[in-house]
Amino acid sequence: MHFISQELEDYIEHHSENEPQHLADLNKETYQKILLPRMLSGHFQGRVLSMLSKLIRPVNILEIGTYTGYSALCLCEGMQDKGQLHTIDIKEELVDFQRKYFDKSPWGTQIVQHLGEAINIIPSLDLQFDLVFIDADKENYIHYFEMIVPKMNKGGIILSDNVLWSGKILEPLQNNDWSTKVLLEYNQLLKNDTRVETVLLPIRDGLTVSRVL
Repeated sequence: MHFISQELEDYIEHHSENEPQHLADLNKETYQKILLPRMLSGHFQGRVLSMLSKLIRPVNILEIGTYTGYSALCLCEGMQDKGQLHTIDIKEELVDFQRKYFDKSPWGTQIVQHLGEAINIIPSLDLQFDLVFIDADKENYIHYFEMIVPKMNKGGIILSDNVLWSGKILEPLQNNDWSTKVLLEYNQLLKNDTRVETVLLPIRDGLTVSRVL
């Protein structure tokens, strides 16, 4: 679902920072070789992630849902020199693809890949995070949030992707549509939870920015 016209999206992208060449290459190869390439953050959202990371200047970053590694590399752009990005995904077939592009970047040695269920991996990370990006299975968004908040530094930022879910959050809820049901509950949780302050941005499929108080 396009929330604004394609012409306006093209104008916005054209008048935002250019996509770095290594990300353009990753974007192109993802569309050539990987299933569901629309899952990629892409040029405009990638530049938003990069800008937010540069404003935050995080030491430790956590990403839940790596896909082909595009968003991870965008988040690394603002990471401090001593920082690390930990990224979690369940798809073993994408690990080598991700690593190829990670190692081509300036942050290859600072990116730690975790393969498996995030529900099991997050508790094993003995770190406090400045920036978290949630972009994985929607049914577990609330679980991820509850697991992450205690691991956040004060003032840290939690980014949540796909929170508008192609506009399904405005449609009558179907009985078997668990993803939309959880996202509706999740969006309300972020609005009401006194541990965070939140703004929902209509960027691509919806991006929530939550600051830990």
